[in-house]
Amino acid sequence: MSYKYIFLPSLLFSFILLPLASAAQRIKTDQISETPYTKGGLFNNDEILHFKLSGNLSKLFSDRSDSSSYYPVLIEYFNKDSNKVSIHLNTKTRGHFRRLKSNCKMPPLLLDFPKEDKTVTSVFMGQNKLKLVVPCQGDDYVIKEWLVYKLYNLITDKSFTAKLVLVDFEDSSTHRIKTETHYCILLEDEKKMSVRNDMYIWKKQMIAMQDINTEAFKKMAVFQYMIGNTDWSVPYLQNIVLITNDSSKAPFAIPYDFDHAGIVNAPYANPASELGIESVRERIYRGFCEKNKNSFLETFALFNHLKNDIYNLYINCPLLNHSYIKFVTRYLDNFYKIINNQNFADAEFRKPCRTNMHIELKGLKK
Repeated sequence: MSYKYIFLPSLLFSFILLPLASAAQRIKTDQISETPYTKGGLFNNDEILHFKLSGNLSKLFSDRSDSSSYYPVLIEYFNKDSNKVSIHLNTKTRGHFRRLKSNCKMPPLLLDFPKEDKTVTSVFMGQNKLKLVVPCQGDDYVIKEWLVYKLYNLITDKSFTAKLVLVDFEDSSTHRIKTETHYCILLEDEKKMSVRNDMYIWKKQMIAMQDINTEAFKKMAVFQYMIGNTDWSVPYLQNIVLITNDSSKAPFAIPYDFDHAGIVNAPYANPASELGIESVRERIYRGFCEKNKNSFLETFALFNHLKNDIYNLYINCPLLNHSYIKFVTRYLDNFYKIINNQNFADAEFRKPCRTNMHIELKGLKK
């Protein structure tokens, strides 16, 4: 297979709408402006990085145990000067739900980069370990999950940055080399995310939601409601990272892993039975009881202020088809209808105050 390593300019300001199809169908050289990766830093822009990951991938992908081993792989791409950059590193499978063969065709990976070689300039400079989110049941859902990370970046800087990448997976385990190309997500390292926010990771479980920074928690919880995500828990640190700059103060809860969100609408996503909802597309507020009716006004005002940016993130993305954009538009319309109607908002966001309406879950295993 012949291939090119390409960098796609920012997707977020393009008005071209392409159908969702396979990566090979979507990425054609006549659709791509080959601009170099600029300004340094892997997560500093929205250009799509295209690279090859090669090695004994059959052996790597088959090792899906809880104590999976690292395997050597090679990453290759061409830099802005058209010179090939090659990086030898180790990787292993990770995750819970998405690691299981019964759930996903490909397991997510943890890329372990070597200590920096000062003689080699790479877009991965400064990176140590990075999560690579790969397709579970189709590239489309990777793109949709990536957009959810971009959504939360609009809400707050205290969030993970995520980079959409195009990866040629080249399996050299047999005489006949096999290559598959897929959209994937590189996720910012949690320590780097905390340092970027002048904080550090606080790995302490069983913290009550009420003990999280209040205003930040409401932003996060309303966001989870907006996207239809129930697969999170603060006390159990289920798809949540806590950061703080002072252990005597309330920490901030940073969410990740959004593939079970209704806005992504993945075919394998199902809500926990305890919640009493039939589909992940059904919204349920999973925050704590706020006795003051007006406690959400400031949070709702923020979401209203960002409304156009939130819609445009989807409308202007060239990797989405019309039917999905239409679905997202309706899904967001319903959210805004609720938060801008006092009766609807009270009915939804005051559910935790009612008898037997607050359910604390450990979360779905991911």
